[in-house]
Amino acid sequence: MDKKIVLITGATGGIGSEITSTFVRAGYHAILVYHSNVKTANELQNKLKEVTIYKCNLTNVSEIENMINDILSKFKKIDVLINCAGISHFGLIQDTTEKEYDKLFDTNVKSAIFMTKYISKSMISNKQGNIVYISSMWGKVGSSVESIYSATKGAVNALTLSLAKELGPSNIRVNAICPGLIDTKMNSNLDPQTINSIVDNTPLNRIGKPQDVANLCLFLVSEEASFITGQLITIDGGLTL
Repeated sequence: MDKKIVLITGATGGIGSEITSTFVRAGYHAILVYHSNVKTANELQNKLKEVTIYKCNLTNVSEIENMINDILSKFKKIDVLINCAGISHFGLIQDTTEKEYDKLFDTNVKSAIFMTKYISKSMISNKQGNIVYISSMWGKVGSSVESIYSATKGAVNALTLSLAKELGPSNIRVNAICPGLIDTKMNSNLDPQTINSIVDNTPLNRIGKPQDVANLCLFLVSEEASFITGQLITIDGGLTL
């Protein structure tokens, strides 16, 4: 297969779906990884054509390893890894349970680490690759009532900085995108008053769109960004907190 291969986790979510569509339009073949939303996965495959879907529980390391081995046996390479899988959690730390903590860190951090582990081996052999983590602005500044979620994104940011140094000599670039408020289902629990308050504090006077994140993602893996690595790029419309 001559097309470049992009693997996207969390590909059936609001941002993940847009990233998938954007990369296919740019000429990539997209490997879409989902956990439970088979309906959206099938819809994207039928609509975009240049999509292969895989179901995987990304908190299970053996499932990740088996999936990557199968992908590499079929496609021989993965040019780009977009780690978009993630969940949020609202709650005071005093009310946070161990089960909630484990679910957040397993989904947001553990999955990113082990996806990278198994894919980077192939990238190192090929002496090229791009990895983009979809993090959050809260991983940089922290959020009240989302302290555990913020901690997971802080971990992803630290992972980005470290792996840029570790994988750079193999011509692999690693960056993170740290979105502000984006119009997705994950943020649908926010009331209109909260959204309006955020918009009022955003110089561009709107919340973000999934396409905004997808466009930045595509740029970061392009040749135009060939000297950009180890960056935590906030995309929030200039939000002042």
